[in-house]
Amino acid sequence: MKTAEILELTCVKKAETRLNTPHKLAIVGAGCGDIELLTLKAARLISSAELIVYDALVSDDILSLAAKECELHFVGKRCGQPSALQDDINALLLECAVRGLNTVRLKGGDPNVFGRGCEEALFLARNGFASEFIPGVTAALGCAASAGIPLTHRGVARSVTLVTGSVFDDSAVAWQSLLAAQTSLVFYMGKTQAAKIAHGLLNAGANVQLPVVFISNGARANQRLTYASLGNMADTARKIEVSGPTMIIVGEVVSVGKELSDLMDSIGNTSAEPVLERLVNAGEPV
Repeated sequence: MKTAEILELTCVKKAETRLNTPHKLAIVGAGCGDIELLTLKAARLISSAELIVYDALVSDDILSLAAKECELHFVGKRCGQPSALQDDINALLLECAVRGLNTVRLKGGDPNVFGRGCEEALFLARNGFASEFIPGVTAALGCAASAGIPLTHRGVARSVTLVTGSVFDDSAVAWQSLLAAQTSLVFYMGKTQAAKIAHGLLNAGANVQLPVVFISNGARANQRLTYASLGNMADTARKIEVSGPTMIIVGEVVSVGKELSDLMDSIGNTSAEPVLERLVNAGEPV
């Protein structure tokens, strides 16, 4: 879907929305990169916003949905780089609310999955201003889908656990609890902590051969997959040189996804012909 098509879909209620709703700040999930993963409601709010406060992982094509006269304020945070302070972001949002502008707080992924969305909503509410959440495709779902990896799979994983890769409870009990269920583990922002993650899981009894995949720039044109095992996870992470975000999936579902990927790669453009021939010979409808 092109940008113009998204705008066409979102402009239907645009004028009506501005006339009939009070000024409100929306905390919006921008998804995990691909503009086509943006929800229609998010696209409508972005295109009608008078002011947008956006994060580092919001793509340029999503920002292009904004009106020419819309104010854009960048408040991105990136690991190891100069970043906006959360107190400063809160103050900016409060200023926007006081000005009475239709404001979108635009966050990568989903605003309430390691996105501090509710922290900002609470700050605004404590200062007398309402806001609303618009969900987005969180990175765990978007990256896994674009990589062809199921987060749950019958007989392999019956649950999925989302874990921040930047802050840990490093106790043995905490690591053991992550392994207690038949679960897939998804670590956000975990590449720089790969050695610590591997150490914690191995000490908790995880198999050294447990499959791991690093998904860099997931759901983007420059997506890159790097496969490893728990035993060589730390060394693999040190060799990954990418400028974008990297997510880690740990669990047997990685092998399921790898098998699917290998099968898909083996399917040639003409692979359907033998199947069709067999169906015709068997008298089956085609």
